[in-house]
Amino acid sequence: MKLITLFLLVGMFAVSGWAQSGKYEPYSAELVMKAEAGDALAQCSLGSCYLEGKGVTQDYKEAVKWYTRSAEQLNRVAQGLLGFCYLEGKGVTQDYKEAVKWLTKAAEQGDAEAQFFLGVSYFHGEGVTQDYKEAVKWFTKGAEQGDSEAQCLLGMCYDIGTGVAKDEKEAVKWYTKSAAQGNEGAKKQLELLKSK
Repeated sequence: MKLITLFLLVGMFAVSGWAQSGKYEPYSAELVMKAEAGDALAQCSLGSCYLEGKGVTQDYKEAVKWYTRSAEQLNRVAQGLLGFCYLEGKGVTQDYKEAVKWLTKAAEQGDAEAQFFLGVSYFHGEGVTQDYKEAVKWFTKGAEQGDSEAQCLLGMCYDIGTGVAKDEKEAVKWYTKSAAQGNEGAKKQLELLKSK
């Protein structure tokens, strides 16, 4: 039960690092022209505008179209967001294997959010064979880069001994780092540990 509750709490905040961070260029005629001319960064930004409906009508299929163009040019953020779209079935038919393909490309380039989602895929066995040690590997990579969701789930793995040896000190370390960034799931887990 503890595991399910934590995943539900983490899931509510999971996408905050990518599209919702506001790190992309806002929608404009100039952005569209750059994207159509093949600029990978502009294509990724345009995809995010469509994903969120900022400056343009929300359209997941258009988001996927622009993320795909950018991802094919090796833009790691676009690769991760394209993986997320496949994971959630936004603008495409939900396809865990395709999600893992794109998340892996982004994760291997060091994208912390992709590392987090790839870890979740391995944890649940969605698109890949379930492998807790592989999940911990990807959570660790994301956590070390400061991704609060990866930190929280890495703390959870140490807390319950999944994929790693149970280690309350390590659990507290990662929950604390995550909680310091405002992660509600990590805050709740710290409270639970203190109440033991």
